[in-house]
Amino acid sequence: MPVAVPHYFGRPMTQVLKNSALFRLMEKLPLQPVFRALNIYIVCFLTCITMDTDGQTLSKKTSIRFLALGDSYTIGESVAELQRWPVQLMNALKARGYTSQTPKIIAVTGWRADDLQNALDNSSLSRDYNLVSLLIGVNNQYQGKAIAEYESQFEVILDRAILYAGGDKSKVFVLSIPDYGYTPFGLEKQSEISGQIDAFNAVNESIAEKKAVTYIDITDISRRGLKDPALVAEDGLHPSGKMYALWVERILENLLASKTLTH
Repeated sequence: MPVAVPHYFGRPMTQVLKNSALFRLMEKLPLQPVFRALNIYIVCFLTCITMDTDGQTLSKKTSIRFLALGDSYTIGESVAELQRWPVQLMNALKARGYTSQTPKIIAVTGWRADDLQNALDNSSLSRDYNLVSLLIGVNNQYQGKAIAEYESQFEVILDRAILYAGGDKSKVFVLSIPDYGYTPFGLEKQSEISGQIDAFNAVNESIAEKKAVTYIDITDISRRGLKDPALVAEDGLHPSGKMYALWVERILENLLASKTLTH
């Protein structure tokens, strides 16, 4: 007869534990339904007593599997691979004693939110990443796309990002859109650009807050670009490796404060 599956904060524990090696092994065993159900309860009980409502903090013993979703800012247009902020973040974690794998980056220069969404629709990404980032929207602003359109697309993508983290919102973070009005490229239209970037960021911050996802504001760092030209890449538009390093410092501060990472 059917047996009710226990829930964890509104979600069936079979979903919460779907990426557990123990749970996957249990499902493959040739057990009678009643014994399989009993094993589910045992695994659920052992998991629940070690989990908290915000998920498990990533310790230095955990191998960090990082997925970075975005556009030119995430792929590091005009900087060397080692200067990309996702790569710098993983190297910074290694320097602090964490075990980290090479980051998986899904990002292309020029992508709008819908481009990223389409790429994810056609991907076969796993759902076992324990750190996922999202930074998208500057090209929606640059190409004059409607904020309402961006809002709906961003929410869909953020939901996908949460799925890639196994449903654990505490392992996902959103970065604000940088302000390219503070670069040689955008200087002439700085006021217009900055106002629009603020409007787009108000949308992605609101959605992140609604989804209970960590939001990290790096826009203020990007607005130092004219005072310190070394923060801008040679193309006069994108961040330099030096600016990305400042982003990484801000990201680490926030991940530690939110207890996503242990000290």
